[in-house]
Amino acid sequence: MKKFLDENFLLAGKTAQMLYHEYAKDMPIIDYHCHLPQQQIAEDKNFDNLTQIWLYGDHYKWRAMRANGIDEKYCTGKANDFEKFKQWAGTVPYTLRNPLYHWTHLELQRYFDVHDLLNPDTAKAIYDDCSAKLQTKEFSVKSLLRKMNVKTICTTDDPIDDLAFHAKLKADEFEIPVLPAFRPDNAMNVSDTEKFNAYVKKLEGITNISISSFDDFLFALQGRHDFFASMGCSVSDHGLEELYADEFTGSEIDAIFNKIHSGKHLNETEQRKFKSAMLLHFAEWDWEKGWVQQFHLGALRNNNSRMLQQLGPDTGWDSIGDFSQGRALAKFLNRLDSENKLSKTIIYNLNPADNELMATMTGNFNDGSVAGKIQFGAAWWFLDQKDGMVKQVNALSNMGLLSRFVGMLTDSRSFLSYPRHEYFRRILCNLFGSEVESGELPNDIKWIGKVIQDICYYNAKNYFNWQAVNEEVTADKA
Repeated sequence: MKKFLDENFLLAGKTAQMLYHEYAKDMPIIDYHCHLPQQQIAEDKNFDNLTQIWLYGDHYKWRAMRANGIDEKYCTGKANDFEKFKQWAGTVPYTLRNPLYHWTHLELQRYFDVHDLLNPDTAKAIYDDCSAKLQTKEFSVKSLLRKMNVKTICTTDDPIDDLAFHAKLKADEFEIPVLPAFRPDNAMNVSDTEKFNAYVKKLEGITNISISSFDDFLFALQGRHDFFASMGCSVSDHGLEELYADEFTGSEIDAIFNKIHSGKHLNETEQRKFKSAMLLHFAEWDWEKGWVQQFHLGALRNNNSRMLQQLGPDTGWDSIGDFSQGRALAKFLNRLDSENKLSKTIIYNLNPADNELMATMTGNFNDGSVAGKIQFGAAWWFLDQKDGMVKQVNALSNMGLLSRFVGMLTDSRSFLSYPRHEYFRRILCNLFGSEVESGELPNDIKWIGKVIQDICYYNAKNYFNWQAVNEEVTADKA
């Protein structure tokens, strides 16, 4: 019987073990999409205790605790930090076969060298030990990033963000580049008239531009796009239920903007047309600057209206959606490609039923100009677990080139989430190793090891072209 979470965790045979330990394990990490709070990086924050770094803002854990019958006061409520941790510790034994069980114990091991299982009996000792470590210099936010061999971080930022903490990090010459990503979801969310107009007001404030027409709106947003570029941004990101590619005319979009700006509600057709227009403008700006555009598709968000009203979004009330993705996605990409304005693109899919659809769709627009120009992105959100990762890798392998895949990301708000890269790498090495041992792949360890290292690090490094950023930081410090 194998020991739980030993050095060969998830590695079924000798070849998988060799591939992981000799090729994958020590590769650096490029976290090209995450939600880490840049203020905490800039301030090199030390967390007071394990609850603050582990449970604050983690809706994965909150969902598990709620399912285990834990009252909301221990998730997002006013219970003290240790009481919240005790309830989490009491939930962990019930998370068997949920990825949270693996992630929890990987994080305890990799960051804190704690090898005990977390449960009510061990809760206090683990909490005290880890909390004491977190208050030392060796466990500040920057030290945690260094510990995990992170080389680049790309955060997620609204166009109206001032990027002040990105500027501070650059001025401080922090050796790990922390770059912004342009996430303009709020600028095209016209389902709520009041919220949209409040956003326009904020955009006016940060740009000092009076917005009374759609052209004014675009001008202000493009100015923010330019500003993000000046701050090292070369990536955009969109979190959408589906791509929008409805037909529209310029006069229609002008009238739609005027209607919502006057305080009137848009019907569904008008909303779709507006979103379609905005996506094209954003994509064209990305192409002009040579950015990578990312699309996270398929989440059905905020399903529990009562809890949304009580706690707000991103608190654990979302699920996989079953939207019709293919036709609009093809139309959107084809329009850009036909005008030679299709930049590098990563498409993340949340519904596993659409894996093969997405994997084949990306192949329609790989034009030979760049290896892996259009990417079927890593298993995302509810799918970034063993089964989801295997299905995504297999779909990409069957329909495209896994060897050109840009690999894993954290998509996380937690500084303790980097063992997810290890989790992915172990799964990847096990897939390759098992097929070598079954005779489905040749026993060419040198080449397969190179492919694995490419997926773990080099493909992303080359795809995003952030090598210049790292060299610039090194040169500045010299």
